[in-house]
Amino acid sequence: MGEYDRRPDTNDPRRRPRRRSEGEDGTARRHAEPARRTASARPSSASSSRARISPDHAASRRPAAARPSSARSASGRPAPSRRPASGGASPNRTAQPRAASTRRANAPSRQRDVYVGAAPKRKGSRPLAFVIAGIAVVALVALGVFAVPRLMSALAPAPGGSQNGDAQQDSAAVNMAVSDQPAEPVSFTVTFAGDCTLGTDESFSAATSFNARYDAEGDPSYFFRNVYDLFSSDDLTVVNMEGTLTESTTRQDKTFAFKGSADYAQVLAAGDVEAASLANNHSRDYGEQSYTDTKDALDAAGIVSFGYDDIAYMDVKGVKVALVGTYELAEGVGIKDSMVANIQRARDEGAQVVMVYIHWGIERETVPNQTQMTLGHAAIDAGADLVIGSHPHVIQGYEKYQGRYIVYSLGNFCFGGNSNPSDKDCMIFQQTFTVTNGEVEQNDEINVIPCSISSTSSSNNYQPTPAEGSEAERINAKIQESTDAIAAMAENF
Repeated sequence: MGEYDRRPDTNDPRRRPRRRSEGEDGTARRHAEPARRTASARPSSASSSRARISPDHAASRRPAAARPSSARSASGRPAPSRRPASGGASPNRTAQPRAASTRRANAPSRQRDVYVGAAPKRKGSRPLAFVIAGIAVVALVALGVFAVPRLMSALAPAPGGSQNGDAQQDSAAVNMAVSDQPAEPVSFTVTFAGDCTLGTDESFSAATSFNARYDAEGDPSYFFRNVYDLFSSDDLTVVNMEGTLTESTTRQDKTFAFKGSADYAQVLAAGDVEAASLANNHSRDYGEQSYTDTKDALDAAGIVSFGYDDIAYMDVKGVKVALVGTYELAEGVGIKDSMVANIQRARDEGAQVVMVYIHWGIERETVPNQTQMTLGHAAIDAGADLVIGSHPHVIQGYEKYQGRYIVYSLGNFCFGGNSNPSDKDCMIFQQTFTVTNGEVEQNDEINVIPCSISSTSSSNNYQPTPAEGSEAERINAKIQESTDAIAAMAENF
């Protein structure tokens, strides 16, 4: 019969249905179970022992007692209240009417709602109150899950007696300190030597030529033997490769055209040379094919070539170094825009150190001209860290401009272009760079080494050798004289 087995006559004022919460004596019982549920929703002291559990992990392990007590059924209505067997009627029991003697016979009847199970939802303020209460409970649970563990974690002592929160702050501070610390300075030494012509002109005497010496020695290491220790102890060695390594017979119409075998590239490799500039007036002596052949021969020997619009990038102790080669003789000062563009391109492509090797000047002049100084200054202004010059075949001094060095001419070096030149003096220029956080420090850590292109004074045996004793003093004096003249020139420039 639905909710009841027998319905009372509600029109009889003497009879009124008894609520299932009332006892047999007609007195109303207080519902204890909701109170017990409310009490069980309070967090136990054991929750503090999980304060170090991560928020995500803690949410998945939330105790059921922390959930709101007013659970709902799938339909959204409040689920039936479950009572223990000892307390009141079960949901399936029939509500019994109270005895009529408990009321006056003629008392007006008051209609009451009698339910077995949960009461239906009432209109008015109660649903709103339930919603607000539910939101509050959810907020409290969320606060307990996320805020309490973090608070307890901050207060809980960490191993070693320090607080966990302090340890986390210390760790963050250390990480920040490490990231903010400047990188360790990186220092490296670069060596520059002058014109290397590994071959000969077809008009030269074959008996005294570079080619004849190469065949006679049968050992590519012969030529740089006296400078090997110097080159092998630096971090990068660069020369000017003035000539071709080719089998081409298409000789250009010029006074001197130099070529040698591709095997001659082993001279540089055996001498611990890493890079060679091809931006000069002899790199195409046998046509465009000879230029390509020379690049291929150097590459096969492990020598990096650069020049014109080809920029070489070298990794030196983790520092990106750019080598830019510029040829001035054809265009004069008009080459400036192209040179500056290449320097800026090297910077844009991440080079931390940029060095420019320029083939310029007038042969046998010991003091640079204004074109050289204009281009040298422009290179430094554009971002070059060092400028090295060649072509005059004699020594020209150096200048310090804007904290950077410009060496105007190193002279010849391993030079097959003359079997016995009257001026065999040359020099090697070294500089040690220090890079910190991508910035190149300005310094005077340079080493100017006076040399001769030959180990004998009577002829050119193509074996460059550092000068010693009085010879070193003589060559140093020549370098200083040219350097002083450059300084005077710069004052009026």
